[in-house]
Formats: sequence, structure tokens, C-alpha cells
Amino acid sequence: MREKDYYQILGVSRNASQEEIKKAYRRLARQYHPDLHPGDKEAEERFKEISEAYEVLSDPEKRAIYDARGWRGLHERGYEGFTDVDDIFSTFSDLFEEFFGIRFGGGPSRERRPRRGADLSYEVTVTLEDVYFGREIPIEIERYENCSACQGTGLAPGATPQYCPTCKGKGYVVHSEGFFRLSTTCPTCHGAGTLITDPCPACKGKGRMRKKKKLSVKIPPGIEDGSIIKVTGEGEAGLMGGPPGDLYLKVRILPHEIFERKGKDLYLEVPISVIDAILGTEIEVPTMEEEVKVKVPPGIQPNESLAIEDKGLLDWRTKKRGNLILNFKVEIPKDLTPRQIELLKEFQEIEKEKRGNIFKRLWKAVKK
Repeated sequence: MREKDYYQILGVSRNASQEEIKKAYRRLARQYHPDLHPGDKEAEERFKEISEAYEVLSDPEKRAIYDARGWRGLHERGYEGFTDVDDIFSTFSDLFEEFFGIRFGGGPSRERRPRRGADLSYEVTVTLEDVYFGREIPIEIERYENCSACQGTGLAPGATPQYCPTCKGKGYVVHSEGFFRLSTTCPTCHGAGTLITDPCPACKGKGRMRKKKKLSVKIPPGIEDGSIIKVTGEGEAGLMGGPPGDLYLKVRILPHEIFERKGKDLYLEVPISVIDAILGTEIEVPTMEEEVKVKVPPGIQPNESLAIEDKGLLDWRTKKRGNLILNFKVEIPKDLTPRQIELLKEFQEIEKEKRGNIFKRLWKAVKK
């Protein structure tokens, strides 16, 4: 088992930056590329050696292990380097495309990289008051969160992941069929590139646990039924240190006891007596905030409307409030006192006389 000095192989210092390591590899890859040295086994071995050095030093995790324990530390965790040129082309296909403008072989992106957590979708039920005032409401969701015991690594305390012996830490394997190369997810590590041989006892090596969480979500004033609220970063925890997903809330608005919503306007049915409709009156009507006095004009007709400005819902586009529309419902009294009947009969006679005079004038006009 020979020790390898990857820094010396690439010709860089031990504190070299990632950009310096990349530039050194690009220069050497151009120099020892197999296409420039067909049949030259020495050049091919040199190409594999510099590619192995770049794979280790460009990966922060591998580089940390190498700096601490050398090549033996990587080997103890199952890392073996490259066995053939096809592995190099598959692993660095994107990099070679950047270097030379040519894509060598197919192959998926390395699946062991951090992956974003899944988005979550929930439905929340709110009141019309919540929508009017733009209140914050409490909700409870259930999601996968990073295990607090292992901080999402899936490893037991003090344990380290082992490089997958099947794919040598790449996350995929290459199958050659004639002139074609097919890259598939590694069947052993399922794309992770590493194996957890000593799993965290709390999460059984998954790195995440199902938990409930309580949140406070602000309902935007004037939001419409069926609208979606996005809460960034409150989805499920990412994999391998990836960012969390987002939470999407579908809003359902409960019917109100007395108000009806139409767009940004609110509608309220207001019952009034026949006498109030005839003579006019002043009444108090409820709004979403308080009671207000409204003057009912004399002679208002059944189902006629009045608008109280700025007492509706907020329009999120214009930031202006709608109106409260009062629809008057004229009620016919049933239980009348003798005095009320007497007065109404007198009123009826006066109305008959008025109608009679109108008909007489119309009849004279027709005769002419």
C-alpha cells in the first residue's frame, strides 16, 4: 500500500485554493490526455494519477480526510481511486466539456451532492375577519427534519461514512456495451457515494426524523379563497446538507354569518319596516370593525342598495379597500294594533284618492 502525495502530483501547495487546484488539473489533463498519446500506457497511468489527485483535492470531504490521515485514511473508508479511463470521463464529463468543449461519455450528475428537501402542501381554513385584518394564524404541520442527534449525517457519534466499494464514491457505475457507455445509479449506495456502516441510533441512519412543528402564518389582507401562500424554507429538510423545501398553504375562507363577499366588496342585507322605507330613517349597521350610522333616504325601494365606502376588503393590487354594500329588505308587518290599522286605512284612502285623481287626468287626456 503506497502513500500518494496528491499535492505533489498536481504541483500545488497544501494550502492551494480550489481554483488553483482546478487550473493545475486542467493544464496536466491537456498534457496527458489519452487522445494525445494513443497506446501510451505510461501517459494513461499519469492521466489516471492526476485525475485521482484532482477528485480527492476538489472534494472538501475527501481532502479533509486526506490532509488528516493521508491516502491510507481514504483507503480505510473504501476509496480506491480510478481503475480505468472510462471512469474518469464519466466522473468529469461536465468538467471536460468546460475544459475542451467536448463531452466524454454520458452520465448523471453526482447524486451524492446535497439535495433540496421536498415541498409541502397544506390547506388552512380562515375566517373573513382573518382576511379583513390580515391576522396571523397558528398552524401545525408534520414534516421530516434533520435528526438532532446526528445533525442530519445519519452517523452514530464519532463514526465516519465509508466510500462505496462498488462505485468508488462516485454515486454511479458505468457499463460499456461496444461503443456505448451507460451510466446508472450505483445499486449499492443508491447514488450516495458512501455507505453508513455505523448508523445513528436515533434516526436509524436516515439523517431525518418525522416531527410536528407549530408555525404562525400571516394571512395577507384581502386574500381570495383558493389562493396559495408560500412560506419559504418551511418544507422538509434537505438531504446530505441540502437546503429545505418550501411550504405551500391553500387558503379556504369560511362563510360569514352576516356578510357576503364579492371580490373586494362586502354585502349586508338590512331589514327595515315599511314606514322607515316610506319616511326614511337613520339606522346603525355593523361593519367588520364597528357599528356606523346610516341615513336611509325616504321612499327607498325593496332591494335598493347603498354603499358605505372603504368598509370592504383590501385589494392587494391597488392597496385600496372595497365598499360595504347595504341591500334593504322591506318587511311587511303582520301583528298590528287597532290604532295602526286605523291609521293605515286612512293612509289607504288617501292613496286611493290620489290614484283616482291620476286616472281622471289620464282619461281626460285620452278623450282629447
